[in-house]
Amino acid sequence: MFDLLDILGTMAFAISGALTAINKKMDPFGVFVIAFVTAVGGGTLRDVLIGHTPVGWMRNLDSVYVIIAGFVVTLIFRKKLDKLRVSLFLFDTIGLGVFTLIGLEKGIASGLHPVICIALGTMTACFGGVIRDILCNEIPVIFRKEIYATICIIGGCVFFLLRKLNVPEDVLYPVVSAVIIAIRLMAVNYKWSLPALDRK
Repeated sequence: MFDLLDILGTMAFAISGALTAINKKMDPFGVFVIAFVTAVGGGTLRDVLIGHTPVGWMRNLDSVYVIIAGFVVTLIFRKKLDKLRVSLFLFDTIGLGVFTLIGLEKGIASGLHPVICIALGTMTACFGGVIRDILCNEIPVIFRKEIYATICIIGGCVFFLLRKLNVPEDVLYPVVSAVIIAIRLMAVNYKWSLPALDRK
């Protein structure tokens, strides 16, 4: 199930990146590059920071195949994908929870402090989107609208709290994922966001 959710999340992020690039009127190569960095950008940055090289997608090509599939699906069905935005949002939200957990586990396996593990989890889930927005000449969404990264941080805190209470892993993972997904859905439904700052 964990691997399946990882695949769904990777596919959703790849399609999200491809759609963003298409809206920017990029050529097919540009669309593929944006889809690719959106899907694996966060994980790549995480692996480089903790010294796990070659990075994950270079050692296991499953992610590459999933991204290529997402790219092809987007090109073929790009006119119909607008109708699937709710489904893509749900997959994206699932991916957010799963990728946060992957980052947390990578940090724990490296023997890092919980604060750093939470940072790695947040990075894994969010920084593909940051790279996508920068390459598309946009201010990253997580810095100006949604509480995307904040949700990952909350999920990470819940993870270590439950881990401290010796909650079994087969309960820990679903509960933390459910917390992240629930907060994300409520944040979008109720339009929660952090206040924007100005000089005044």
